[in-house]
Amino acid sequence: MKFNIGDIVRMRKVHPCGGTDWEIMRVGVDFRIKCLSCGRVVMLPRTKFEKAVKSVVKSLETRFEADGSK
Repeated sequence: MKFNIGDIVRMRKVHPCGGTDWEIMRVGVDFRIKCLSCGRVVMLPRTKFEKAVKSVVKSLETRFEADGSK
């Protein structure tokens, strides 16, 4: 699955603050994600991140297609 900066993903495990949705801030070998509930920033290796993602809530590509601009 391809991930982009700005995508909102739902993780399998709940964050201690109670949030499950995260914004992707960096992609590559490591992923930097930010909790949308408390603002905590976490770095994860790609393999661990891909296993932890449950679903993509909002994709950057679908937001651009809805606006009609790219």
